[in-house]
Amino acid sequence: MIIVKKTWVYFLKQNSKVFNYFKKFKALVEKESGYSIKSLKTIESECCSNDFNEFYEYYGIKKLLTMPRSPQQNDMVERKNRSFLNMAKSMLKTKKMPKEFWAEVVDCAI
Repeated sequence: MIIVKKTWVYFLKQNSKVFNYFKKFKALVEKESGYSIKSLKTIESECCSNDFNEFYEYYGIKKLLTMPRSPQQNDMVERKNRSFLNMAKSMLKTKKMPKEFWAEVVDCAI
């Protein structure tokens, strides 16, 4: 499993750009970690073009699909999010910090 400490989220207006960004992301992650991507979990409507399917097959990437708006199918991420939020709440309460520091505390917890 690869844990990405800092991720940048890009909201792409054109789905045609997603494939190019994914290729760059794959190259970066594999070069920095020394591991190859074995599987990719996405929402059913994302990353399912012919280009993606050929890419998955060529590199042996297992495609795992989930339904939109179904956090039950994304259990590992949901657990991690809950852990980070609990850590942030604990840090805010322990140090008696105002809620305005919420974003910084969550960043620190991650």
